[in-house]
Amino acid sequence: MKGKRSVEMSLFGKKKAEPKFEYDPNRHKAVLKCSICNGEQVAGFKDTQSGHFFEIMLIRNGQDLDSFMEMYELSSVTKEY
Repeated sequence: MKGKRSVEMSLFGKKKAEPKFEYDPNRHKAVLKCSICNGEQVAGFKDTQSGHFFEIMLIRNGQDLDSFMEMYELSSVTKEY
């Protein structure tokens, strides 16, 4: 079929994003790293013992933040500059 485009339809809706990081609330703290220079925001987890930051995703809008919080079942995220 030359010139025709196939249209894919999803029967089951949008897939829920699966967490890629083993979040331990006793050891990790949810953090939103914010740049004061360009306004970039990155969501991730900070190891409370070592201080190491594990970057998970870039936050471009409120939907991205909501998605991150839903994925890891978080009620709040701390901002750090």
